[in-house]
Amino acid sequence: MQTVNIRPIESNDFDIWHPLWKSYQRFYEVDIPESVTLTTWTRLLDPLEPMHGALAMVGEQALGLAHSLYHRSTWTEGDYCYLQDLYVAGDARGRGVGRALIEHVYENAKQRGAPRVYWTTHKSNDNAMQLYDRIADRSHFVQYRKLFS
Repeated sequence: MQTVNIRPIESNDFDIWHPLWKSYQRFYEVDIPESVTLTTWTRLLDPLEPMHGALAMVGEQALGLAHSLYHRSTWTEGDYCYLQDLYVAGDARGRGVGRALIEHVYENAKQRGAPRVYWTTHKSNDNAMQLYDRIADRSHFVQYRKLFS
């Protein structure tokens, strides 16, 4: 495989980002409305928003994406970085693309003075957790949530 280049999402990337975003949704068996997708895209490009996006590229082909956001914490002066979405195309898995995307987020967080990067994954995502267990510490916290219609 050629060298993977991780770079921030640019305004002309919608047509290569969108198929990855839809594949990510299929992986988690969700269907995010297109209006939300367009809002997310706009936020990822807005420098005033705390959201950031990156693509893993080999030549002109996008193999994966990462979306992160920064938020305040009552425990630190610096913002925490939440890696909300991480997706690697099925045929590119196991080749270091996911690790490269996470390391990109780590580097960005360090540059911004964030003391922590964290994320969640589904308990059935065993393949991804093998990577996560090598590059991060597993928290002992359990997530609870209440959904509103």
